[in-house]
Formats: sequence, C-alpha cells, structure tokens
Amino acid sequence: MKDLIEALTIFLKYTDIEYPTHCEHGVLTVCVDPALVTAADKDRLEELGFDAGEDGSDQECGFYSFRFGCC
Repeated sequence: MKDLIEALTIFLKYTDIEYPTHCEHGVLTVCVDPALVTAADKDRLEELGFDAGEDGSDQECGFYSFRFGCC
C-alpha cells in the first residue's frame, strides 16, 4: 500500500483531474502525460511498479501498472 500511495503522490504533481485512474483487465492506468513527468520521477515510478505508455505503446492513458491492477 505504501508504494501505491507514493506513486499517487508523484502523479499528483502532474495532474489534478477529477478521475485520473482506470482499472481494467488487471491493469491500473493513471492518466498523466509521460512527457510532463521528469526523468527522476519516471525512474521512481518504474521502481514502484508503473511504466509509461509512450511511443506506440498499447496503453492509451499515461502510466500503467500490472502490480496494482488486479481487480
């Protein structure tokens, strides 16, 4: 739970939209544009279980996690 809260705290620096998450088929998605996120934050998010959906990724909305996506 601590890792998820830390990741969401990082995402909060980059968005304030009302509904920033989506969970489907075992994937938690957070709608934050990876282009806005610093390299250091991307590295930390990766350590916490979130990958950026960039450059042709199947992920439509920012960052995704299979670690926290079990629904």
